[in-house]
Amino acid sequence: MTKSASNRPEAASEQPWYRDGLRFECTGCGNCCTGAPGYVWVNQAEIEALAERLGMPVSRFERRYVRKIGIRRSLKEYANFDCVFLDRKTRKCTVYEQRPRQCRTWPFWKSNLRTPQTWKATCEVCPGSGQGKLYQLEKIEEQAAVVSV
Repeated sequence: MTKSASNRPEAASEQPWYRDGLRFECTGCGNCCTGAPGYVWVNQAEIEALAERLGMPVSRFERRYVRKIGIRRSLKEYANFDCVFLDRKTRKCTVYEQRPRQCRTWPFWKSNLRTPQTWKATCEVCPGSGQGKLYQLEKIEEQAAVVSV
């Protein structure tokens, strides 16, 4: 005889390893905006918001800052793999208020949350990860569900 999920006590092992929350406070270091080659996926609404922020038509913005990857779109990178919106001198995002959802959800990406070891590796490259404000499980999972990175 099997028990239904509603009759079963919630096992601690069913909760993610970060069930007690994780700390994060952005330091503005820019490390998440550079590194190995990658993608910052953008949707139409994000493209439109970024174009408006820069005061340019969407078509011009897309030609200048967006690349097609199959059927998806990503922000372009500089030759050194920095995001096109990372100020090279200050290491700050020049479109921070309109940054894409992928950027907004850092560091709570599924790839960073897989294991305590992947989180530790994230903390080694991101000085704000593991520091500052404690985020509760619900918020972390909400952020992780936004994009799959």
